[in-house]
Amino acid sequence: MKKYFAECLGTFVLTFLGCGTAMFLGCGTPAGVVGTAIAFGLSVVAMAYTIGGISGCHINPAITLGVALSGRMSWKDAVGYWIGQLIGGILAGAVLLLVVNVVAAPDLTGALGSNGVANAGGVGGAFLVEAIATFLFVLVVLGTTDAKVGAGNFAGLAIGLTLILIHLVCINLTGTSVNPARSIGPALFAGGQALKDVWVFIAAPLVGGALSAFAWKGLAPKEK
Repeated sequence: MKKYFAECLGTFVLTFLGCGTAMFLGCGTPAGVVGTAIAFGLSVVAMAYTIGGISGCHINPAITLGVALSGRMSWKDAVGYWIGQLIGGILAGAVLLLVVNVVAAPDLTGALGSNGVANAGGVGGAFLVEAIATFLFVLVVLGTTDAKVGAGNFAGLAIGLTLILIHLVCINLTGTSVNPARSIGPALFAGGQALKDVWVFIAAPLVGGALSAFAWKGLAPKEK
């Protein structure tokens, strides 16, 4: 149970700090985009070195799917991870809503840092962007954490920096999800269009995560 709780806590931290930065810093300026990207990336780095030794610090259902499809974990554990991650994301969404109602600072995103499809040209464009971005992100995760050819203790840093890069590219297109749990939590409490579009940010990252697992199987060194 400790690893499931660790995934819940890590996903909460990622969603709260990442989306919270987007909400109060805003993403309408280059500084806001860069700041939000860094916040998400540093949240992953911080959690990687906090709970990585307990759960591996997936804090993302798409990563868990990629790891399970790669044969690195059981499907029973994968389900436990997904439950923990969803709870963490939902709790973060609730706390973000509470903070907005308590403090004087406005939510500059207007929707608790939720994702959207409009700037990507609609559902199709957003799906494509998120699937590609998640594919690249999870591929880095699988490669850097590989027991034989991975980056060892530097994996958390590489993963966090990759997430920063992905946010820099995608924030102005979709708000950057690449993580269903991070999207579900804020959307549930934001409601409206964010909740209507959230399925895109569930399905596309899972597709990208699954594709990355198959790609890494082709790239990874074969057992002798």
